[in-house]
Amino acid sequence: MEHSIRAPAVGYRISCGRRHVFYVPDLVRIYDRHDALAEIELYIGDGASITRPIVRKRGNALIGHASIRTQLEWCRDEGIRRAIFSHCGSEVVAGDEEVVTAKVRALGNESGVQAKIAYDGLRVTPR
Repeated sequence: MEHSIRAPAVGYRISCGRRHVFYVPDLVRIYDRHDALAEIELYIGDGASITRPIVRKRGNALIGHASIRTQLEWCRDEGIRRAIFSHCGSEVVAGDEEVVTAKVRALGNESGVQAKIAYDGLRVTPR
């Protein structure tokens, strides 16, 4: 994955038997996305921005954050049906909780993905 040349980040593919979760809280792009997201049941991604990508380029490197909308499109393309977003930016943190929740849910519905924002104490079981 790609995020920043100054603040590199990592993503994790977590598997237990036939259950697979992909956790990447800080990214702008996933290399070999099809392979990385194969058979993923739950995607946990970057919530820095809901619809506006926060991306700039330095040389050939992309720096920043893919929007929730973009990540939901990735999920749709790879057949992932559930997504949760953490590492939230000011649009989410300072926004009205009901409005933000509805907006993320609607974007998920457009992509055929059950989508929500993470919150303290959230417990999730892959299905």
